[in-house]
Amino acid sequence: MGLVYGITGWIITLLQFAAIGMTVFALIHAIRQRSDAFPAVDKLTKPAWIGILCAALFGLLLAPSVILLGIAAIVATGVYLADVRPKVDEVQRGPRW
Repeated sequence: MGLVYGITGWIITLLQFAAIGMTVFALIHAIRQRSDAFPAVDKLTKPAWIGILCAALFGLLLAPSVILLGIAAIVATGVYLADVRPKVDEVQRGPRW
């Protein structure tokens, strides 16, 4: 039974590191974008997204003690990466074809 708990612990640790890496990537992406790109695609402003992602990173670092913060942080990061990032990139680079 100890082996099962050990494997589960490793999986959870890997998932936490993946979530932290994903949030750091999103935060760096948000910092590097122009400020006018966010309102151009009808999203929150750049400082708002940077604040949300900083709070998400802080929540993930506290995730072992407060699990709900970790879940909210992953959702916020996922929203940025799945919805905001592609539209901001598209408005800055133009269409791909």
